[in-house]
Amino acid sequence: MTAEDDRHTRLAAASHPRRARAEDAALLARLFAAAFARDPGFDWIARRGPRRAEGLERFFFWLLQVRAIPFGEVWLANDGSVAAAWLPPDVPATAGGLMEQIRLLPMFLRLCGLPRMARGSAMADAMEKHHPHARHYYLAFIAVAPRLQGMGLGSAILEATLKRADDAGLPAYLENSNPKNTRLYERHGFVRQQNIAPPAAPPLIAMWRDARKIAPTDPQTRIGNDRGR
Repeated sequence: MTAEDDRHTRLAAASHPRRARAEDAALLARLFAAAFARDPGFDWIARRGPRRAEGLERFFFWLLQVRAIPFGEVWLANDGSVAAAWLPPDVPATAGGLMEQIRLLPMFLRLCGLPRMARGSAMADAMEKHHPHARHYYLAFIAVAPRLQGMGLGSAILEATLKRADDAGLPAYLENSNPKNTRLYERHGFVRQQNIAPPAAPPLIAMWRDARKIAPTDPQTRIGNDRGR
């Protein structure tokens, strides 16, 4: 298989993702941890040193297993090269309640380390404070395997999964922590709103995409019919 053939195969897989299952959480946690290893936002809050990669992976495993996959809007290519973790409307974007936050302290301590716990808390507070109240689909994270970035896989899975919001006639929201991704999101209709990052943190840009009305599609070509259930 040539490099161009490989690219077309991977693009096809990204354009027709399947719904993630509970048993995909470990695989996806590794993918997201690798993709966000040098993300400016995570670079600011995550601990330094050899335990950083483990902290990122544990964070994403918790996010996927507890906060995202159970709600049915995490999608991945069959080859595991790209994934998009959405939260559907009416699902809280953050874990609520004092007892839940206390229970999660060890996990966040692994991610941030004691010296950066205040940074992690400030970032989480800023995201919660500015999260929209209108019903919407929330793109929590999108990840492409580092060695495959630049092939258009992120764009392909974003276009495919945005159809979920469009079919429902709902807007979509995300926080962009990496300026390199701004044009990708803008090409898919997201508009920059404001920098919501706490003081001294790298920019975290809230982006909103208005609801769109689209023509009905063939149920056999729409993601989320029965595949991956």
